[in-house]
Amino acid sequence: MRRVNGIFLFIALFVFCVPDAYLLAQETKELIKYTPDFRFNDGIYLNFEQVKLNQPIPKAKLLTSVDYNDREFFKKLMEMDRMYFYDDMGVRQEVIRNNIWGYARNGVLYVQIQGNFNRITFVGTICHFVADVTTYDSRYNNSPYGYYDPYYSPYGYGYGNYYSPYSSYYDPYRQSNSSRTELKQYLIDFETGKVLDFDSDNTELLLMKDDKLYEEYVRLSRKQKKDLMFVYIRKFNESHPLMFPGE
Repeated sequence: MRRVNGIFLFIALFVFCVPDAYLLAQETKELIKYTPDFRFNDGIYLNFEQVKLNQPIPKAKLLTSVDYNDREFFKKLMEMDRMYFYDDMGVRQEVIRNNIWGYARNGVLYVQIQGNFNRITFVGTICHFVADVTTYDSRYNNSPYGYYDPYYSPYGYGYGNYYSPYSSYYDPYRQSNSSRTELKQYLIDFETGKVLDFDSDNTELLLMKDDKLYEEYVRLSRKQKKDLMFVYIRKFNESHPLMFPGE
């Protein structure tokens, strides 16, 4: 009887301990330090978690009419509003292009900003990249005509009963003045995946994870902070190297 009880106890321990052992093995999986030679796996990254794991949806699982051997495969794929792929269970899935995080081509990572995909040129625990973005002047929202009208008042004619000379004819240039495209710099916090403007405030915020560098940076003058942002980001990345799970 004791022998039988002992067998059941062994089986119970085995059943409950194996999952823990498996999780422990996953947690202790060898990590690879990021270097300039590191290559991201080519494919579509639906979210930032896939980026951190370097596990995109590969070409082989994508359903598309684009030639897989086309050198501009991903560029042409990203021109489509919707994409289709097979998940790990072999089930066909659909994703809207604007909902994906980005993709990797030839080992290089591209992130989506305002519907465009931008190469991440500086990868680390804190990443840096530039992107063409469209900005809008809030003044142009004041007028119902879609552009800034200095005579328009949302309160009616309470300010001298001004009459807008722009409201009586068609101006083809009205909309063109309300927005502009500019090159903007961004940071990515690789711990959280947050995309931040490249400025001294956000640099200071990210440096808070390193007491020494943070204390050095906050002592700088405002001009020095602005001039040395990238220097301190490099220092932070050297002290806190980016790691990826091994194959």
